[in-house]
Amino acid sequence: MSGPDASGFSEGQQQELLQAIETMQTRDSMRMYNNLVEKCFTDCVDSFRRKDLDSTEEKCVQKCCEKFMKHSARVGMRFGEFTAAAEKQMAGLQGK
Repeated sequence: MSGPDASGFSEGQQQELLQAIETMQTRDSMRMYNNLVEKCFTDCVDSFRRKDLDSTEEKCVQKCCEKFMKHSARVGMRFGEFTAAAEKQMAGLQGK
């Protein structure tokens, strides 16, 4: 899968575009991490009487994180498949 063609942009514009993409990726990664923490904490932590998680809470958090990461990987993979199919369809339309 190829990315967008940036050859029509000047060197400075290409750098700005790459910086913007990197910023968006960092923001998305932080958002995903924050969602993971919030969801697993809300679902798994029952008591605030101790500073450490008990074994049940710890197992719950571990399973929650694994499930969240597997789901995120699956969504990313499916998104990649859809993007590749769309690119293939666009190439077919441009070839006609």
